[in-house]
Amino acid sequence: MAIKKTYRVKRSKDFDQIFSAKHSFANKRFVVYKLNTNQPHFRVGLSVSKKLGHAVLRNRIKRLLRHAVAEFKPYLVDEDFVIIARSGVETLSFEEVKKNLRHVLKLSKIYVDGEND
Repeated sequence: MAIKKTYRVKRSKDFDQIFSAKHSFANKRFVVYKLNTNQPHFRVGLSVSKKLGHAVLRNRIKRLLRHAVAEFKPYLVDEDFVIIARSGVETLSFEEVKKNLRHVLKLSKIYVDGEND
């Protein structure tokens, strides 16, 4: 389950637009910035700071995030958003990453599953 390139925020200009909208939501492990666009589907950008560890570890975190987003795909609204990993995420298992990511995406109203939380 991979995310196609059309579902990714890649350009610096796009990241800047999302950050400048200043709609951010956070929990202990992640920060999510979102921007409402007229895209036919969501787009996600990932940011993992060098402070979290060496390249192998940062790439592992990004792989976990991409996999979690791919699993959440049916529940995500059509907005652009950026996920920023905070310190501590490097020690989490995949299930813990999913749980924390789902929580912050629900806070931001990007994840909608029909349940009332």
